[in-house]
Amino acid sequence: MSAEPVPAHPTERGRPFDPPQELMEWQAGGPLRSMRYPDGHVGWVVTSHKLARAMLTDPRFSARSEFKRAPVHRPGTEPFFGVPAAPGWLVDMDPPEHTRLRQQLAGQFTARRMRELRPRLAGIVDELLSAMECGGPGADLVEAFALPLASQVICELLGVPSGDRAEFQRNSRTLFNLGSTAADTSAALDRLYATIREIAAGGAEDGETPGLLQALAEDGTLDAEEIAGVGVLLLTAGHDSTTGSLALSVFALLSHPDELARLTADPSIVDNAVEELIRYLTVFHFGVPRTPLEDLEFAGRRLKAGDSITVSLSAANRDPDWFQDEADRLDLTRRTTGHVAFGYGIHQCLGQNLVRMEMRTALPALFQRFSTLALAVPAADVPLSTDMSVYGVHSLPVVW
Repeated sequence: MSAEPVPAHPTERGRPFDPPQELMEWQAGGPLRSMRYPDGHVGWVVTSHKLARAMLTDPRFSARSEFKRAPVHRPGTEPFFGVPAAPGWLVDMDPPEHTRLRQQLAGQFTARRMRELRPRLAGIVDELLSAMECGGPGADLVEAFALPLASQVICELLGVPSGDRAEFQRNSRTLFNLGSTAADTSAALDRLYATIREIAAGGAEDGETPGLLQALAEDGTLDAEEIAGVGVLLLTAGHDSTTGSLALSVFALLSHPDELARLTADPSIVDNAVEELIRYLTVFHFGVPRTPLEDLEFAGRRLKAGDSITVSLSAANRDPDWFQDEADRLDLTRRTTGHVAFGYGIHQCLGQNLVRMEMRTALPALFQRFSTLALAVPAADVPLSTDMSVYGVHSLPVVW
């Protein structure tokens, strides 16, 4: 009798806010199972919360780019397998290089630093909502609010001149689109690098405040290519993660009117509500890759050096063994401690506090300004960005 074929990572979603049903069935069958990667390699996927955190804190598992395989087919990523991390791309590095780079950046993204940015953030939110109101009574929430908010905040933080921001948005979308060709991806990356190098080498434009890129250049600790890599990484991640999280959260709240009513009735729960939305939606929907550097035993399995392993953050965040009170239900008052939507361990998302602050500021302001906000199309017609490596919606038509 022939062996049952090893399945590929599921991508079809039955419901817009839930991980693929097949992935959750895998979780019910055990925390670690074999999975076939697009190039035919048979590796593993982790679906349990406990095992995800254990693997992401175990130094025997590497984050280095030369070992990484994407769990789903992504045109444009194939040339990167087997290639060491580009300068500055700390997400693709292990200590000590990862440690050195992260220490240079961590102080810019602390919770305290984000609180200092809140007045400016509130001002940007108010400007965008006023523009929406003037153009109403309807809008695409992605184009009118979520994307320009994410773009303006990360660009101001890094010191990207206002005239370059539309081009940055286009190149970032190309880079994260699963349908982009290798040529598209390479060209977008080249354009991003060229502009970042110019910004770091120059100075702020008249009337604009110097940002992180200029500060890194003046400090002199990182070289020019490391600053360029850090800039591209932070800029693209800052665009897509915040845009996806914010727009998808609004879609989820409009689809769960009882939970939305909770939030609007008691804005003091916003911090916990944001954590629950981040857990429930988990926009990094294809997880994070790891690779054992040696043959080892893990979770009762024998893993070989070089095996590709995908830690499924979306499955881990729906694990009933950790989130025991109906893990697949949105509950803005849930105890969300320990979710892994931003990863875990030394590689936990550097910009997580920025995403939190943007959502904590934007969501209450949006629903206070537009108390009758509603979807302008049936929920089934909202175009989901399943073709992007960061999950969200391509557009979200709303009326008020």
